[in-house]
Amino acid sequence: MPEFKLPDPGEGLQEAEIVRWLVAVGDVVAVNDVLVEIETAKSLVELPSPYAGVVSELLVAEGDVVEVGTPIIRIGEEALRQAQGTAEQLAEPVEAPGQLAEPVEAPGAAATSAMLVGYGAKAGAISRRARRSGVVVAGPETDQVHESYDTANPVSRRTDEVTPSDRLDAVASGEHLPPPGRPSAGAKAGRRPLATPAVRRVARDLGVDLNQLLGTGAGGLITAEDVVAAASGGLPGRDRRVPLRGIRRAMFNSMTASLQIPQATAMIEADVTGTVEMLELLKSRREFTGLRVSPLLVFAKAACLAMTRIPEINSSYDAEVGEIILHGSVNLGIAAATPRGLLVPNIKNAERMNLVELTEALNAMVAVAREGRVQPYDLADGTFTITNIGVFGVDGGTPILSPGESAIMCLGTIRRKPWVVGTGADEHLEPRSVCTVSLTFDHRLIDGAMASKFLAEVATIMSNPGLALLF
Repeated sequence: MPEFKLPDPGEGLQEAEIVRWLVAVGDVVAVNDVLVEIETAKSLVELPSPYAGVVSELLVAEGDVVEVGTPIIRIGEEALRQAQGTAEQLAEPVEAPGQLAEPVEAPGAAATSAMLVGYGAKAGAISRRARRSGVVVAGPETDQVHESYDTANPVSRRTDEVTPSDRLDAVASGEHLPPPGRPSAGAKAGRRPLATPAVRRVARDLGVDLNQLLGTGAGGLITAEDVVAAASGGLPGRDRRVPLRGIRRAMFNSMTASLQIPQATAMIEADVTGTVEMLELLKSRREFTGLRVSPLLVFAKAACLAMTRIPEINSSYDAEVGEIILHGSVNLGIAAATPRGLLVPNIKNAERMNLVELTEALNAMVAVAREGRVQPYDLADGTFTITNIGVFGVDGGTPILSPGESAIMCLGTIRRKPWVVGTGADEHLEPRSVCTVSLTFDHRLIDGAMASKFLAEVATIMSNPGLALLF
C-alpha cells in the first residue's frame, strides 16, 4: 500500500507542522489532489497527492511536527477498485414497501464528481434514512439531521411536498455584527466556525477558540483581525501562553542570530514631494489600472538604482572561504508583518524591472503574504530588504539585518512639514512631503561612507524622480 512521505519543502528545512488535513479515511483521491496543508519555518504549503486511490490511514495528526521523510498518509489502490465495484453494485436504488426510495452512497465512492479534495460536501456528510411520517434532510458540512413532520395527516400526506401558505409574515431579527474579536454565544452545535485555513492557524498560534467568535467578514466569516483582536483582549488578570513555533519561531531564531553581527544605522530626512506628485501621475496612467501604487514602489526602484553606484550595499559574506560576494542581481526583499509572523519574500532580479513590472510584483507579493502562502522559493536568496514602518504612522527606526544580507532600508511615514527651499535671497519655507529613511548595515562589509552615499543617492532620486534617467 503506497505511503506518502513528507517531502523536502526546500531550503534545508528538516521538519514541518501538519496544519490541516483536507482528506479523511475513505476519501477517493486522484493524482495532484491536495491532501494536507503543512507549515514550515517559512510558509504554508499545500501538498498534492502523488498517488490515486482511497485514503486508508492518516499516519500523523493535525498539530504534529514531523521530520522530512516521515510517512504521513497511506493511499490504497486495491481499496479504490473495491470501492468502485461497490459503487456499481449499489447504483440501482432499492425501494422498501411503504418507504420512499433514498439514494445510498458507497463508502469512499467517487461521488464528489469534479470537486477537488477538501471542497464541497464532506464524504459521509450527507446521510439519509427513512423515518416514520417524516423526511430526513441533512445539509453538507454538518452532521445535524433535521426532521419535518406533517402533523395534520402524518400517514397519507408526503412530507417532501410543499404547500404554499396564503400568507407569509416575516420579521427581521438578529443583531448587528460585533466589533472584531467580540465573543459570541458560541457556534451552533455541530457547525464549524467559518474561517480560512490561514485564520485557523493564527487562532491556534494565539490560543483563541473560534467557536467563541462572531466573524465580521462576509457571511459571518471570521477574519485574522477578529482573532488578533480577541487575543489582545484576553481575560483580565489571566496569563496566556502562546506556542513559539512555525514562522514565529523562525523569526525568533533569525533575529537572535542577526544580533551576532556588528551593525550600525545611518539616517536621512528626505524631501519626497517629487515622488508623491509622480505617484499621482502614475495612478492616472492606463498601465497601472487595477494596481495599487504606493511610495514603496519608487523607494524600491531608487534603491536598485543607487546600488549600481554603491554595489557593496548588495553584498553578503561567505564565511567558508572568507570572501565578500557582490551580487550581480538584486533579490529585493519586502518585510511583511502578517498575523502569523514576519515574512520577507523577495522579488528576484528586481533591478531589471520597469515600474509597471515592479508594481505587479509588489502587488502579487502582498496578496500572497497576507494569506501566509509564500513559497520557499520566494523567501530564499534575498540580497537586500526594505521594511516600511511608515504604514503604521511611525517616523523612522533602526531595523535588524536579515541573515545573509548586508543591509536593510527602513522607510518612515511621509508627513507634510515646513521645508527650506531656494538659496540666497530666494530662500523661503514651503510645505513639503518629508520622509525619514534609515539604513542598517553590516559594519564588517559596509563602512559609514558607503552607507551615507547610498542614502544620499536614494534621497536625491526620491526628491526628483526624473533624475533616475541619469543612472
